[in-house]
Amino acid sequence: MVYVFLADGFEIIEALAPVDMLRRAKIDTVTVGVTGRTVKSSCGVEVTADITIDEFEYRDVQAIVFPGGYQGTLNLEKCAAVQSAIDKAADDGKYICAICASPSILGHKGLLRGKTAIAFPGFEDSLEGAVISDKHVVTDGKYITAKGAGVSVEFGLEIVKALAGEKLSNQIRGTIQCL
Repeated sequence: MVYVFLADGFEIIEALAPVDMLRRAKIDTVTVGVTGRTVKSSCGVEVTADITIDEFEYRDVQAIVFPGGYQGTLNLEKCAAVQSAIDKAADDGKYICAICASPSILGHKGLLRGKTAIAFPGFEDSLEGAVISDKHVVTDGKYITAKGAGVSVEFGLEIVKALAGEKLSNQIRGTIQCL
């Protein structure tokens, strides 16, 4: 199961493009509303999450995913249940995926120390101890990070690749005409 955490102020394309790619791959994916069942994106679009954070149980986790958006990232980071999910996923060796500003959450926890990672320009200092990549999407071990909204599909396809293999990721890439 992949859990995508949404908090008010999240960047909509950074959340829903990966959800789309994962569901095309037939990977069980659940959106988790951290600030309520209805979550307002940074551009004002409201999304109804599959479950709320109060309904979230850490089990059968393959990966956890965090979209960016400055306010969304702040709201994710201050949530104790999100912090706990990150800790459990790190301890269990599960994939932890973050895009845009949200890799800063992992950096603040020291999880990227010695890892190659990327974030939205200006957030590099928050990736404490990471080797900053010049790529748009980076996988280092069980950490997948990405630069921002413009690479949201690539971010989603990288998660599919990690969980279901490169062949399926490339098949999906072909069906959506992604370069």
